[in-house]
Amino acid sequence: MSLKKKLLACACAAFVACAAFALAGCAGNSQQEAPSEGAKQASMRIGTMQTEDSLPFWVAEQDGLYTANGVSADVEIVTFQSAQELSTAFAAGEIDAAMTDVQQAAALQLSGVDVQLAWVTLGSDASQGRFGIMTCPESGITSLADLAGKGIGVGSNTVPEYVMDKLMEAAGVPEDQIASEEIKKMPVRYESMANNQVAAAALPASLLALGEAQGMVLLADDTQGDNISQSVLAVRGGWLEEGGAATLDIVRDAWNQAVDEINIDPEAYRALLVEKANLPELVADTYAISTYPEAALPTKDMVQPVLDWMLDKGYLVEALTYDEGNGTFSKAE
Repeated sequence: MSLKKKLLACACAAFVACAAFALAGCAGNSQQEAPSEGAKQASMRIGTMQTEDSLPFWVAEQDGLYTANGVSADVEIVTFQSAQELSTAFAAGEIDAAMTDVQQAAALQLSGVDVQLAWVTLGSDASQGRFGIMTCPESGITSLADLAGKGIGVGSNTVPEYVMDKLMEAAGVPEDQIASEEIKKMPVRYESMANNQVAAAALPASLLALGEAQGMVLLADDTQGDNISQSVLAVRGGWLEEGGAATLDIVRDAWNQAVDEINIDPEAYRALLVEKANLPELVADTYAISTYPEAALPTKDMVQPVLDWMLDKGYLVEALTYDEGNGTFSKAE
């Protein structure tokens, strides 16, 4: 090869090398930009009580699932001891979202807090999220019909009360014969029933399981027939407008990944459930772990009957309607 040709070949090789280096530098710069985009994601504080409904949130936290496309969302799960504390924190903007129920979400909306329902956390079908009515053997009560006119321990404007009314109605008990006895604290309600101080009590799944283990009598629950109880993730509208929507998308993906993992192997998460939901020791090894739904908006058939019930009971001062297309409430015209 002539000297001229050798020089030309070297020049071409140098050009290709420089071009490749430049492209690599561009690629490196684009990869470094992704985290800076992620840094713009809004943080998210999710409030919950000690309940099985939030298990996928805790699994996502434990397994590091709050990440999508290399971008990690700053998510904190905050546990509250009562529904009132949870609602107060939500209204004050101390948390951005709440694992709650339709009753609490609707009450917050009417109080002036802009609320949007994001997805059903438990209760996409009747088998998920058990509530029921239980009595003690000494009461002599064997059916819901026996409870006509007798005091049932319950908390007002709650899922257990709504389920109680629906179960009693299905059993043919007249509305004016459904006698509620206000006992807000769940442990006190359970003990009042177990000690025969009230005829029966409306309780969630964990206390129903405890009662069954201790020989109490389950009169009815909502795992058969119509799907009448749901828990939901409620999100502050103001947080979404301030940039929370992108973070919510990451959290939704994390929820779905966690749901897949739990539903495939629920026993792998029993210890976490026992710890976070504070399950009674007597049922910790036997408690039936629910299946969980992938994130989907509550339907109008789930939400509107609850809103109508709240209005009839006087828990709403104005009628609300629910838009299942975007998970929002509005005042009825």
